[in-house]
Amino acid sequence: MSDNGLNGSNWASLPYHRRWLLDQANGLFDFFQYRAMNPKGGFFDLDDQGNPLGGANPTRGIHASARMVHCYSIGYLLGRPGAGDIIDHGMRYLWERHRDTEHGGYFWQVNDDGAADSNKQGYGHAFVLLAASSAKIAGHPLADQMLADITEVLEARFWEPKHGAIAEEFQRDWSPIDGGSYRGQNSNMHLTEALMAAFEATGEKAYLDKAESIADLVIRRLAGSVGFRVAEHFDPNWVIDKDYYHPDEMFRPAGTTPGHWLEWSRLLLQLWTLGGKQHGWMAEAAKALFVQSMSLGWDKAKGGFFYTLDWADKPAKTNKLWWPMCEAAGAAHFLNETLPSDSFYEDSYRLIWGTIANRFIDHKNGGWHEELTEDMAPAHTLFPGKGDIYHALQACLIPLFPATGSLTKVIVDAEGRI
Repeated sequence: MSDNGLNGSNWASLPYHRRWLLDQANGLFDFFQYRAMNPKGGFFDLDDQGNPLGGANPTRGIHASARMVHCYSIGYLLGRPGAGDIIDHGMRYLWERHRDTEHGGYFWQVNDDGAADSNKQGYGHAFVLLAASSAKIAGHPLADQMLADITEVLEARFWEPKHGAIAEEFQRDWSPIDGGSYRGQNSNMHLTEALMAAFEATGEKAYLDKAESIADLVIRRLAGSVGFRVAEHFDPNWVIDKDYYHPDEMFRPAGTTPGHWLEWSRLLLQLWTLGGKQHGWMAEAAKALFVQSMSLGWDKAKGGFFYTLDWADKPAKTNKLWWPMCEAAGAAHFLNETLPSDSFYEDSYRLIWGTIANRFIDHKNGGWHEELTEDMAPAHTLFPGKGDIYHALQACLIPLFPATGSLTKVIVDAEGRI
């Protein structure tokens, strides 16, 4: 049901809806703040009830630590008590345990004994840049040092000027994995997000230039060549590999992933705004990506987004994950604010939040279900519990602020007023 035409207002402007979103954000902050901190360093993954997973010596992934720093930097800027302790805990773990003091860069996974996976992933390094940028805006004393370090690593080890994007992965000593045969859009997409945050934290245009370069390659040229379906996997020369398969379906699913179309839709509008709206293709691509996600990726019978589609646009992996819902909510809001047109974006926004409220939020145990079956029942084929605050928190807070930049920056600009 849509009642946009009845009252003429976007939900994001209504006081009740804004209070509801803030309540959901506070619930997420509470769920993770008082359960996830590992006293030995880093953060626990959590099960459905919020209990630690991983046994006596759990592995800590770099993206999880960095996302906690980013999210509680947001909380700190909003005035949340205790958030500063989470930032400090995460920053010290990134700097003292994930950072490779011998070869440089940051380990993918660590535990109490050291590096559990010493590979250097572009995806993980993108989130270190995001964490350092957010912590800098929050005023953490390690932020400048980490920001300088991760910027140098990305420039010297990952960035490929001939392509205008980053390579994917290396062994500890910076030897390419599998001969450097793989390039991926997911790491580059998240680096685009982090580069914008670094630009906002420092004012250094080199960060924004790199973000625009990645977007031009991955979206304008490559997604544009296949009808704005965002390809995930490429060879070293950035030729689309439609037949790519990897057993890690969490990070490298086959086919296409509508959730990433939605994520790019929002990121493109942010990039377009930060760059002074010079590149009109970004706005057009953002609209196309969102419309196609809703028309091809949304399950019109049961709700939610199919995790993946095949290259004939048919559902492939039909389970429904929480993070595409979150990215859809953020993208719909950005489109509503940046490119208002008819009621489609608002109708989509209301449909998405209604499905989140009734299906994805765990009203019994707290937090959000990270995975549902095709029939919208809780499941754990990809995700064992509730390990991540990042996507859901941003979905709740993005509609409360102007659609002009990263949450940390717009919160500061608004002086925390919601």
